Amino acid sequence: MLKIFACPIAVIVAMYLFPGVDYGLLWQAIVVGLVLALVGVAMEYFILRRGNLWLSVAAHFVVSVLIVYFLSNFLWNASVTFLGAVLIGFLLGIIEYFTHRYLISTGKTQKSPA
Repeated sequence: MLKIFACPIAVIVAMYLFPGVDYGLLWQAIVVGLVLALVGVAMEYFILRRGNLWLSVAAHFVVSVLIVYFLSNFLWNASVTFLGAVLIGFLLGIIEYFTHRYLISTGKTQKSPA
């Protein structure tokens, strides 16, 4: 649930702070953030567990940069440079680090037995 709010907010903040990040309309940043949240939750389910915090954060960074760069540049009247996508990925990576650390420390990464 946290990602559904954190990712779009991070993209919106980046839109106003970082050079090379230009969304013509606010909903475009929200859509990119929601896609990042959905992909991020799936990645956490498959990758995140005790002992691989940094692998998970690095994977989220790479995937975030690619999603932001390609999806944003497919949207009409939106433009994100590769540097802008890297800056957004870095911002999201910081958020992911603290989120993943919390999830690991509270044991919320345990998968239920199949």
